[in-house]
Amino acid sequence: MSSERGKDIAEGSSLIADHHQPPTPSRYESQKRRDWNTFGQYLKNQRPPVPLSQCNSNHVLDFLRYLDQFGKTKVHLQGCMFYGQPEPPAPCTCPLRQAWGSLDALIGRLRAAYEENGGSPESNPFATGAIRVYLREVRESQAKARGIPYKKQKKKPKQDKPSDESSSTLFS
Repeated sequence: MSSERGKDIAEGSSLIADHHQPPTPSRYESQKRRDWNTFGQYLKNQRPPVPLSQCNSNHVLDFLRYLDQFGKTKVHLQGCMFYGQPEPPAPCTCPLRQAWGSLDALIGRLRAAYEENGGSPESNPFATGAIRVYLREVRESQAKARGIPYKKQKKKPKQDKPSDESSSTLFS
């Protein structure tokens, strides 16, 4: 009995010790923090450095264009013989860019991080119309370059299912 009691006490103390450790951040939260730090570093590296309080949508657009050099998505130029082909048969010299979906997700994380770090929703440079227009243009140009039309899915209206009682009376 005493060994079981000792085991319970030991388990209880480990629960208390675990309780004081902060929970491991989710993958999303970790990525959001990394993205926020990367954007902050980008602003600091500008000449002259840009304080976050003076950041605007032009800085965000410049950051998105800067990130293109690290992209892994082939985006065919209009003069390329593979322009508009979803699966080109051979390599070409067209540039690698950031994929639209990656940029869209990045902006979503930075938009949230801005407000979590004290920025007001009204002055959020990640939530401006200019950013939405840029993302839409990137999405459309990448879809054309790959020959894949991007069509926004229309939401289907909800259809009420008949209840079991009403359907059983129809067939009785």
